[in-house]
Amino acid sequence: MATKTATRNKRKTDSTRKSTKSTTTHSTKKSTNAATSVKKRITTTPKKRATTKYSTASANEVKKEMRKFKKGTAKSGKGETPVKSRKQAIAIGLSKARAKGAKVPKKRA
Repeated sequence: MATKTATRNKRKTDSTRKSTKSTTTHSTKKSTNAATSVKKRITTTPKKRATTKYSTASANEVKKEMRKFKKGTAKSGKGETPVKSRKQAIAIGLSKARAKGAKVPKKRA
C-alpha cells in the first residue's frame, strides 16, 4: 500500500511541475520580404457636402420660440393656449419662418 500512495504523490508533484513550466515558445521572426512590407494606399472618394436644409433665419425663429417656451409665455392657435411640449414650440417656430419666407423644408404628410 505504501507504493500506491507514493505513486499518487509523485503524480501530483509531476502535474504541478508541468503547470508551472512554460511549454510554448513564440518565435519573434519578422519577414524580410520587401513585397509584404509595402503598405497599400487606400484611396477614398471625397465626401459630398450636404446642403443645409434650414436657413439661419428659420433657426433664429425657432430660437425665439424656444425662449418663449422656456419662459412659459409661448402660445399657440387662436385661443392662445399655452405650448406644453418642445416639439410643438419647434413646429410653431418653423411655421413662423415659413410665413416670413425663410428656407424651410416642406411639412411632412
